[in-house]
Amino acid sequence: MTVRRLDPLLVDRIAAGEVIERPAAAVKELVENALDAGARRIEVAIAAGGRDLIRVSDDGVGMNAADLELCVERHATSKIPDGDLTRIDTLGFRGEALPSIASVSRLEIRSRARGAEAAFALRVEDGVKGAPAPSAHPEGTRIEARDLFAATPARLKFLKTDRAEAQACAETVRRLALAHPRVRFSFASEIGASFDWPAWGGGGGGEQERLRQALGAEFVENARRVDVEREGVRVAGWVGLPTFNKPNALHQFAYVDGRAVRDKLIGGALRAAYMDYLPRERHGAAVLFIACDAEEVDVNVHPAKAEVRFRDSGLVRGVIVGAVKHALQAALHQAATTGGLRTLEALRVPGWRAPSPAAWDWRASPAAPSAPNGFAEPEQATFAGFAPSVRPGAEAALGEIDLAAPLGAARAQVHETYVISQTRDGVVIVDQHAAHERIVYEKLKRQRAEAGVVRQMLLCPLVVDLDANATAALLERAEELQALGLVIEGFGPGAVLLREAPVLIAEGDMAGLLRDLAEDLLAEDGAQTLERRLDHRLATIACHHSVRSGRALRPAEMNALLREMEATPGAGQCNHGRPTYVELKLADIERLFGRR
Repeated sequence: MTVRRLDPLLVDRIAAGEVIERPAAAVKELVENALDAGARRIEVAIAAGGRDLIRVSDDGVGMNAADLELCVERHATSKIPDGDLTRIDTLGFRGEALPSIASVSRLEIRSRARGAEAAFALRVEDGVKGAPAPSAHPEGTRIEARDLFAATPARLKFLKTDRAEAQACAETVRRLALAHPRVRFSFASEIGASFDWPAWGGGGGGEQERLRQALGAEFVENARRVDVEREGVRVAGWVGLPTFNKPNALHQFAYVDGRAVRDKLIGGALRAAYMDYLPRERHGAAVLFIACDAEEVDVNVHPAKAEVRFRDSGLVRGVIVGAVKHALQAALHQAATTGGLRTLEALRVPGWRAPSPAAWDWRASPAAPSAPNGFAEPEQATFAGFAPSVRPGAEAALGEIDLAAPLGAARAQVHETYVISQTRDGVVIVDQHAAHERIVYEKLKRQRAEAGVVRQMLLCPLVVDLDANATAALLERAEELQALGLVIEGFGPGAVLLREAPVLIAEGDMAGLLRDLAEDLLAEDGAQTLERRLDHRLATIACHHSVRSGRALRPAEMNALLREMEATPGAGQCNHGRPTYVELKLADIERLFGRR
């Protein structure tokens, strides 16, 4: 076949397929351009999910007629002033966004340079660029892309519904707005998901307000601050408590030098940081801002700038894992506030709404006329024979505990499983087995960290048959495995010999452990893998050596359990990721009974 040059318009459309795969990608490129232009107000409007219209307006530096004519040419950009690709300090720089969008839409740009007396407009239709013409427009730029993908029907038919595309566009703007709280963002769509977020001043207060706008009050209430710097890498932001977990990673937002990314290294680091608190199918919520020298990161490894490559990926991963783990450990026993809310919702009687306090005075009325059966005061006599598992004479001992303690003072044990505690402004219900399981687990981990991994020599060395690749992977990490308690050596081309094992797990299925470990070493970074598996075995030991459900506890034991929870990292959830307690605020309980 004869080799020939492709038509320039076809080249642009191929490039557009790499950069602009859906309307949200076009929105991302245009908003990033506005941010690079120093905008303090960015307005985004779409129609039909972005198919019919994408409009992005800003108050940035704007462009003159010459810049306007050049900006839609391929590989034309203002973002690499000195041509140094090793120091990219802007959000977008590929020089393909505007020509790519213009090749698959009808594009119009209106712009007025800051301080200029006149504005100009430029249109591009079917890949044909017009000449800049005088126009009326304030300082800044407005870009409209209409009939997106009309010239490429194959791309158009693969788009999702208008609502799904609109939500993707809104998510893109929200993701960028999170990193720029000092900029006002508005998003408008006829389908919904519209918002208008004002700009906030500097400092943590502005960041928190933007977090509240973008992610909701629940995230702010259940997130802890992260700010760590090591060897030129800084990790700052907010991480959710383990009990505020999600079924997927969509609530993880990562930024590298201000760029919104979805990077495998960062996602893996977050999984490693939460792995001691959550089961594999659950994910922590986080907003992380990673800052490093521009020469230490390559932002040009993905057409849509969704991924980056770090020069020292191990350092970045280590800083992220350490920072998040430190924040989670500092939270100690704290659990998500959503647990109490879910409990209250479960207690509500379907179809019943508590009457307004103004409608009736509960202090003057023997019972709420509209209260459901079981909650009206006359029915409380059914609890006359209630006898919690507290031994006689315990009241004085219970009262000695200061109610100001985070988990309060134990008042009763019910069903030999749950400890009821009173705080100054509410009630705490503790699952005694789950709480003690976490306490024992953390003690075992602490002993291992302080005294090292105590190992013992096996009376009969264990031969484990593996394939050649798995054997090589284990032997390559033999020194690291020895430091963690496993002493192995080669035993032919397809087997390893286990001579020593950690005392805590020596009686377990060591052959299965080595096979699982080999698979993990082949599939991922194995430096943390053995520790994870050892922790899993420690969690099993802790589960079997904890206070079991069905055991009656003395008042002193209940209060001791509460005090240990308050001092134990991760005590808000058990080793399996379930909450160890729920807290009900007195005000919410009073609303439940119509007292507020």
